[in-house]
Amino acid sequence: MEDEAPVIYGLEFQARSLCAQEAETESIRFLVGTQSLRAENQVHYIDFDDENSIIKKTIFRHRDGEIWNMSASTFDPFLFSTCFNKTSDSKSEMRAAVWQLPNSEMEPSSPGGDDSSSAHPHLNLMCYLETPADEGASRADVRSVLWHPAGDTHQLIGICEDRLVTWDLDTASSTAKVTSSKNIEGRGHSKTISGRWNPHHNCQQVATAMDTAVRGWDLRTMSQAYQIESAHSQLVRDLDFNPNKQYYLATCGDDCRIKFWDTRNLTQPLKILSEHSHWVWSVRFNRFHDQLILSSSSDSRVVLHSVVSLSSEPYGHLVDNDDDDDEGNSDKEDREADDDSLKEESHEPPKDGVISTYEEHEDSVYAADWSSADPWTFASLSYDGRLVINHVPRSEKYKILL
Repeated sequence: MEDEAPVIYGLEFQARSLCAQEAETESIRFLVGTQSLRAENQVHYIDFDDENSIIKKTIFRHRDGEIWNMSASTFDPFLFSTCFNKTSDSKSEMRAAVWQLPNSEMEPSSPGGDDSSSAHPHLNLMCYLETPADEGASRADVRSVLWHPAGDTHQLIGICEDRLVTWDLDTASSTAKVTSSKNIEGRGHSKTISGRWNPHHNCQQVATAMDTAVRGWDLRTMSQAYQIESAHSQLVRDLDFNPNKQYYLATCGDDCRIKFWDTRNLTQPLKILSEHSHWVWSVRFNRFHDQLILSSSSDSRVVLHSVVSLSSEPYGHLVDNDDDDDEGNSDKEDREADDDSLKEESHEPPKDGVISTYEEHEDSVYAADWSSADPWTFASLSYDGRLVINHVPRSEKYKILL
């Protein structure tokens, strides 16, 4: 049985922001933000029909500047945030806002429809996420916005260049109130690049990447919980927490490496991956099967790794396939006959290594993310506006499931 072919969608503009729709667990959906200086920027709402390998899209007008980062609400599928470049009076700053997808306009079309800017509806602005300014200073630039991992509260965290800001989002009044602001500027005025909210420890910790260091913060006291002084030899670009192992953290950076850490013992990394030949921009754990690691790089490649030795299933795991309950006996027999070879491969002991390298991109791949609805589907986005939706190879899927 052949693997599913990649599905490619080209945006009209350059782009570097991609996120899965977090609060949607029934359909495979992604959000993509564009970067254009010559035209109004856009948010592309991507609805992927996996059965027919068809992308349906709805394009919305983003009335503010170039989108540098996006993140989806964990409690409302129609809410998301953007961080964008706002220029006024010859001054440029990074701002953030929460937007609402207009439900009445959610009528996706197949690629190739009317993409003229005037044909697209505007996003509904819920509120701007304002940052407090020190006396005599400008407001802090917001690099990314984090939503509560479990969706239990409406608390948001802003990763700013020199501080952490928390807001309480009130959806009823469409306002966001600043509840705390902590200066986290590093040595030599190092700027924070990215951050990630830890889904463990009652969601009371966040980690930030600052220059070559990684720092963990306790949100209850806004104090530093741990630090990896030289996590990478060059700039740290991204980080992610293992969703199933509470102390495990992955980082990536301009040294072309991905490193895995145990935050209880940070003297040296648990493992180092060196499969990329240029800056690594993103690293993501699969939220269902944490041995699957997705990375993207300026080398124009997306790499799917297996790091089973550090996963919550180091010896494999027997998973019942719920789909069997909905299939007829003849369908079962046909599938079993088709997959005999895959089942034989699945008996091999799990081991670390590269599962697959994806080379559909021709430019720097700034973002890659797993679907929140399907554990085997992921998307990647390169700067030239090419979005690619791919799947975990069937052979690897059966190794995990059987």
